[in-house]
Amino acid sequence: MKQEYILAKKLYELLKSKSLKIATAESCTGGLIGGALTAVPGMSECYGFGVVTYANEAKEKLLGVSHSTLEAVGAVSYETACQMAHGALEMSGADIAVSVTGIAGPGGGTAEKPVGLVYIGIALKGTPPKAYKNIFEGNRDEVRMSTVCRAIELVMENI
Repeated sequence: MKQEYILAKKLYELLKSKSLKIATAESCTGGLIGGALTAVPGMSECYGFGVVTYANEAKEKLLGVSHSTLEAVGAVSYETACQMAHGALEMSGADIAVSVTGIAGPGGGTAEKPVGLVYIGIALKGTPPKAYKNIFEGNRDEVRMSTVCRAIELVMENI
C-alpha cells in the first residue's frame, strides 16, 4: 500500500474521532493531497473543500493571498503558505486547513529558493496560521509525493 494512502487513512480516523473537517489549498502538488484524501472511503465525512491555486492570480482571487505578499516574498514563502491555509479555512468553514507551495523542479530553483523547497501551511480555527519550511530531495514526482506525505503528517501533528 502506498505511504500517502496509509497516512490519509490514519488522518481520516483521527479527523472522524474528533469530528473535524479539513480543507486543502494546493499549488505545487496540483491536487495530489486531495487525491490522497479522497482515495480513503468515507473521507467525504471530513473533507469537502479543496482548491488548486497554481497561478498567483488564483492564490489572490480564490484564497485572498495578498498581492503585496506575492510581490514582496513570492509564492514560495512562509507568508504565502500561511495566507493560503487561512484563506482555505475561511472559505470552507472547515476546522483545519493545509496549504502547500513550493518548487518541485526540475527547473525554477534559485540559490535562495532551491528545487525541493516547499512551505506547508496549517491553519486551525481560532489560532494564527503557521507554516513549515521543507527541502525535499529527488525528482519532480518525488518532491511532490514527499510534500503530500509531510502535509498529511503535519495536519495530524497539529490536531
